Amino acid sequence: MGFFTYPSAGEGSFQLNEWSVLQISSARSSSQHIVIQILTTTVEKFCWPPHSGTPRAFFSAEVPLEAVTNSVIPHPTDHCGYHQALSRAARFVLISLILTAASGRLLAKVHPVPLEKNADASTCLACHEDKTKGKSVHSAMATGCLSCHEIRVNKDVTRVKLTSAVPYKLCLTCHADKDATQIKGHVHQPASRDCLTCHNPHVSDNKNQLLKATSGNSKNDNLCLTCHNQGTMVPEKGSRHAALDMGCETCHVTHKTGPDLTTENQFHLTKATPALCLDCHDAKDANLIKAHQNQPFGSANCLQCHDPHQSAAPKLMAKFMHQPFADKNCEMCHAPAANGKVVLAQKDVKAICVTCHDEQAKKIESAKVQHPGAAGDCTDCHDPHAANSPGLPKPNAVAVCLNCHSEQAELGKKAHPHQPAFQQACSICHEPHGGDNPKLLRADNSNALCLECHGPDAKPEKKENSDLATIFGGKVRLPDDYFKRVVRLPLKYGIGHPVDRHPVADLSDPKFRKIKTPINCLACHQPHASSQPDLLVKDQVNNMAFCASCHEEYKR
Repeated sequence: MGFFTYPSAGEGSFQLNEWSVLQISSARSSSQHIVIQILTTTVEKFCWPPHSGTPRAFFSAEVPLEAVTNSVIPHPTDHCGYHQALSRAARFVLISLILTAASGRLLAKVHPVPLEKNADASTCLACHEDKTKGKSVHSAMATGCLSCHEIRVNKDVTRVKLTSAVPYKLCLTCHADKDATQIKGHVHQPASRDCLTCHNPHVSDNKNQLLKATSGNSKNDNLCLTCHNQGTMVPEKGSRHAALDMGCETCHVTHKTGPDLTTENQFHLTKATPALCLDCHDAKDANLIKAHQNQPFGSANCLQCHDPHQSAAPKLMAKFMHQPFADKNCEMCHAPAANGKVVLAQKDVKAICVTCHDEQAKKIESAKVQHPGAAGDCTDCHDPHAANSPGLPKPNAVAVCLNCHSEQAELGKKAHPHQPAFQQACSICHEPHGGDNPKLLRADNSNALCLECHGPDAKPEKKENSDLATIFGGKVRLPDDYFKRVVRLPLKYGIGHPVDRHPVADLSDPKFRKIKTPINCLACHQPHASSQPDLLVKDQVNNMAFCASCHEEYKR
């Protein structure tokens, strides 16, 4: 599973960083249009500080930040001047950006040769004929250079720019079906913002105008390995799928997606398994039959037991294996196959599982808050052989729950899903077999649940001889590098987020010995997903209007 594809609650999402500036510069757009876009975004995002108490735009806007901090920002607890200071700071940033634009940073590049105002494509091709010749020429070249580029002549200065503010917006005028904002489902990340990460807009030696081929064993040869590393770091005693040498496109179609959370859509596969695997592997092959202990496997999902790229174990075995399967003790659960069908060693699945896992069966039956989904066969949720997640959930630690909880599956289609809920496992927060708390939560209140990861005292325990770390007293296992990017809130005595001295727990009235204002994490955040960054309740935008829903002094 990927790690923090999306921002978690508390993570800022606005960054006018080096990449943004480069993207703007490469767009070669007019300064007026781009500056308006930046100013609008800056004003919206400048109106609320992150948890440290400093306006978030100061972390990333490319302006003299020390001067701004020293001149216009009082201490966050100075509530009388804080809002006005934000306004002054925003104006400072806006003026800086305008001056930057005026200096030429955001202007289209000056063309080395003066052109006439009525210059056409034939004029361009007099010098750029190479853009029309090659193994794979962009079909848009046939419509002429001015379908994508604009020539501006002012006195004796010629500038050439794109007809849109940023390149990917230009691409979408023809390739509207690739618009990530309109696609429901998992979109390949580069395709969501910058087509030029993978494609040459004019001509290439590779199909679809790709910058490099999709085969090869290093990022110098293989375009996909520019970002991905599958197959490049195989342990000494591990195994590597030979299909990698055939090229990534053998199994993947990078732009393929869909609203359903299937493996085919999530990983952009050319087709679903096992059909994809059987294109190369013959289910009737004698060696394969022997390797599978003469058990029928032709209709099984190969990904339940095998990693499709590389493994630390032989035969591409999945990371986590059921012990009898790992020890090849198939007879513990299986009788010899009959008529091409699996035959169990006992009357049903549950009878086999409770032979070793009796404690789970007792928990399912006696839990204060029971999970109806756990009352069926164990193999409804668990793979009996192997998986790439602890506990052997099938098909993975998220989809195993979404098969029943369709309302949560719909939330996963929002633009900003909570990373652990949709990229790791529902069982991080919920007890899958039953528990003592409402909604099967692992803690008796929302703050204790959230602060297990986001609290200043959160201490995941590293498991020896493993790349896993545990939380909730060892009950939840996660990749140890998962916690490197988790936002830790600087809380002390129940205050400190989203600004200094802001409470995150109930405010009590000492005079009447009762709760004056109930506050917890869910007062501001949604636990699963939002259409806006920071997972704020009711999909609200992170600005002063949101704060004004409680703090009436901020209402305008």
